[in-house]
Amino acid sequence: MDNKFSQSVAFSSFYQWKPATVLCVSGDDAFTFLQGQFTNDLRELETKGAVYGLWLNHKGRVIADSFVHRLSNGLYWIGSYFSRADVIRERLESFVIADDVVIEDLTSAWSGLTVFGELTDAEKGLRENSAGFSFVGRRTVRPHREFVFPTTEESVYLSAMPARQPSDAEDVERTRIGDAIASVPKDIGLGELPNEGGLEGPAISYNKGCYLGQEVMARLKSMGQVRRRLLQVEGASRAPSLPAPLFQGDRRIGELRTAVGTPEGFIGLALFSLLNLQRDVGFSLSPGAEAELKLVKQS
Repeated sequence: MDNKFSQSVAFSSFYQWKPATVLCVSGDDAFTFLQGQFTNDLRELETKGAVYGLWLNHKGRVIADSFVHRLSNGLYWIGSYFSRADVIRERLESFVIADDVVIEDLTSAWSGLTVFGELTDAEKGLRENSAGFSFVGRRTVRPHREFVFPTTEESVYLSAMPARQPSDAEDVERTRIGDAIASVPKDIGLGELPNEGGLEGPAISYNKGCYLGQEVMARLKSMGQVRRRLLQVEGASRAPSLPAPLFQGDRRIGELRTAVGTPEGFIGLALFSLLNLQRDVGFSLSPGAEAELKLVKQS
């Protein structure tokens, strides 16, 4: 994908952030329990720093997203950029019956750093720091890496990147939207299907076996299409308050979920009904008004 906004973040920069969720799940049944709830295959933890996926309800609707990392045998870290800890914890605890599983909320004690671009030798050394760990993130399609660690170790991580400049949240958000990466729960949340936000590729395993919502995912895969889709839009004015309904003429056609300012106006992600969508016709923020937004053309 070639998009002028996907390079908003300088790729010699870093971004400090606080996870919305850090849960530690432990117990003899921890792996089996999580594997039966998570949409992606946790057996891939053998080769990956972390596995990204979703927590669904029985209808296949998105409740939350997260990364899962194995800290040690029987101890798993669950972290999310934006999905709240209480939401994920409640979702998990509602399915703990006779399982030997303990779920602990450590969100307030953890921090994160995103490093954009190739790692320096000093930054590579951080990957050996036993206090934290790293993995490939989901902020852009370009190279970047997440480091997560107890907040008490923050100075250790910051000291390893003196040549980098900090990026702010707006630049990071502009980059994410420019690369059309859905944010959960802002872009795709409760009431939406993963496929509507393009999450079937990075977040869904069709080979792992049963998990909550798996039957719905299998049916969607066989159908090959959904009725709604998250698409990029841009406007020449200031971004409206969100979420904002979008219209073509008098027909409500979608909803703007996230948006961030650009030199020309704003860029955002909107969830559209595909049934009556006219892709070459602009959109307005009120019925019958003059078009103020349009789809971003991909090249």
